[in-house]
Amino acid sequence: MKLDSLLIGREAVITAVGGQGALRCRLLDMGLIPKTAVRVEKIAPLGDPLELHVRGYSLSLRKEDARNIEVEVRP
Repeated sequence: MKLDSLLIGREAVITAVGGQGALRCRLLDMGLIPKTAVRVEKIAPLGDPLELHVRGYSLSLRKEDARNIEVEVRP
């Protein structure tokens, strides 16, 4: 499943980071690397951006960028 379709409050583990060039490097630099836990905290009223909790900090990410991240939902 893609990160942009994860529901509020759900936690998942990143399995793959897609994108190309600078976008992929930027996502990896922000700590969005495979085997990292991520949780959706909030979604803006119009649906974009998402507020994520990753590695102990909050991160806002556009839905367009979140579509490049594959996650596996934790039970």
